[in-house]
Amino acid sequence: MTKPLPSPFLALTRRAALPLIAALALAGCGTLGGGNKPAGEDIHVMTSGGFTAAYNDLRPEFERSSGRTVKTAYGASMGNATDSIPSRLARNEPADVVILARPALDALVAQGKVVAGSQVDLVRSSIGFAVRKGAPKPDIGTVDALKRTLLAAPSIAYSASASGTYYETELLKKLGIEDQVKPKSKRILSERVGSVVARGDAALGLQQVSELLPIEGIDYIGPLPAEVQRVTVFSAGIATASKQPDAARQLIRYLNSPAAAPTIAKTGLEPLSAR
Repeated sequence: MTKPLPSPFLALTRRAALPLIAALALAGCGTLGGGNKPAGEDIHVMTSGGFTAAYNDLRPEFERSSGRTVKTAYGASMGNATDSIPSRLARNEPADVVILARPALDALVAQGKVVAGSQVDLVRSSIGFAVRKGAPKPDIGTVDALKRTLLAAPSIAYSASASGTYYETELLKKLGIEDQVKPKSKRILSERVGSVVARGDAALGLQQVSELLPIEGIDYIGPLPAEVQRVTVFSAGIATASKQPDAARQLIRYLNSPAAAPTIAKTGLEPLSAR
């Protein structure tokens, strides 16, 4: 019969085993796709509206395959609204990945908020119009038709981000109707333009197509005519304050992968997948 170990020796053996037990526990936490995720390895993402529908569809698969939880903050690419991405970063809200219009992303690089060279173009996004569900759909198929529609509309809602900036600073001037149309146009902060139109607070709404399509209570009319269309590239970058830069790169690779392209295309965006 085996004799029990002396108690001092047993205590020593237990102390020696503790580092091994701790190492095994940490190794188990690092397992992806089925094990427990490492503590503190949540990925924080800030995304603007143009990419939101695609991102929301893609995020669950990334979480499942990586074993990480992705926490999301939403906001406009530009502007000083309290929930815009520049405002969130200025308040030092946690961020690993930011997804927004490329010019705004490059501005954040210049400000030292996003790592230089980390930018990856994800999609091309066009601007479109919508009306309240069931309302007559005006003609915007040509530049002349668009001008007539804007002049006739009793009220127009536009976003405070990329599409709205183009509308208020360039499009109306190009069409030669700024003085007549701008006074009846409303810039929408911290809300989707489609939601404003659905409530009946504006007769016509202009925003990125991908931001209009998911909204219930509206009918999408179509895109701006090609001659006056403004295509915006939405891109991802790694925040300089990221605590998970490797995980951030992993997520960006996934969003830019050919596997993600069909999901992205269904939301009204043109994917720019890595080949």
